[in-house]
Amino acid sequence: MKLSDFKFNLPAELVAETPPENRDESRLMVLHRNTGEIEHKVFKDILSYFDDGDVMITNNTKVFPARLYGTKEKTGAKIEVFLLRELNREARLWDVLVDPARKIRIGNKLYFGEDDNLVAEVIDNTTSRGRTLRFLFDGTYDEFKKTVESLGETPLPKLIKRPVTPEDKERYQTVFAKREGAVAAPTAGMHFSRELIKRLELKGVSFAEITLHAGLGNFRSVDVEDLSKHKMDSEQFMIEEATAKIVNHAREEKKRICAVGTTTMRALESSVSIYGQLKPFEGWTNKFIYPPFDFSVANTMVSNFHLPQSTLMMMVSAFAGFDFLMKAYKVAVKEKYKFFTYGDAMLIL
Repeated sequence: MKLSDFKFNLPAELVAETPPENRDESRLMVLHRNTGEIEHKVFKDILSYFDDGDVMITNNTKVFPARLYGTKEKTGAKIEVFLLRELNREARLWDVLVDPARKIRIGNKLYFGEDDNLVAEVIDNTTSRGRTLRFLFDGTYDEFKKTVESLGETPLPKLIKRPVTPEDKERYQTVFAKREGAVAAPTAGMHFSRELIKRLELKGVSFAEITLHAGLGNFRSVDVEDLSKHKMDSEQFMIEEATAKIVNHAREEKKRICAVGTTTMRALESSVSIYGQLKPFEGWTNKFIYPPFDFSVANTMVSNFHLPQSTLMMMVSAFAGFDFLMKAYKVAVKEKYKFFTYGDAMLIL
């Protein structure tokens, strides 16, 4: 498949700027792969598609306030620092992106907060925009994290143009979030409310969790026409034995196994035995899933509506079937479904 196959016209007004008032009241498009039928529902209607013994697998990663605004020593130039990942906890070393990058060199110091209560020193150039920073901080690790938390901003994607609000701190996070480490939210999980989870559990649906710390690679554009030449960024993930047991039992019982989101699907497909059994795992994955692809674990999927030519759209099309997904996206545009991070949801059966 080629990059140009995934082009479609997405009007700018269909990119959601804000979340729906209630998590479980976004719109839901249901795709039936066996019949080609498309239904239009509300997300909480997902209840009627799952029964006793079915399993929903969610990503419990937690987004941290990764965007900091600082000033450069001497010049006072405003610099945006985006924390990508912690490299060394004791040394307070972080892999970051800086903008504008051309102004920042090794040895420069950056100051954060009104009282300059956080200082960082640039110690390495990793890429054209990337740097390694050492934070110079005297307190304990917990005090350091609290300081970063207080100065950091919810890292909404740049495509959302409005200012970040206090509401985003909670809404750019799923109710499953517990393991901190993501700089991008696993957006399909954001449609679940605690009440909906309870109602699904009362029907006998089990919830199993994986952790995949979603990175900025989710927003990176594909620059090659030949998809086999695209390289995904590596992301850290973890699947515990308890999750593998729940999923493998449901598989043996021929139940519905639903991957909630592309990050969950990537984790599942990165740790599978040759017999299709899910294996416990802790490590990294750079798996790029695009059509054609044989999925081993999940037989249903929840997803948001993704941007044209994105790797996320490519994965969903591999699961739904390329032609069926392109038809569904055309319908979504016509029916004015909302796309992207705070957009509507799709259930693929």
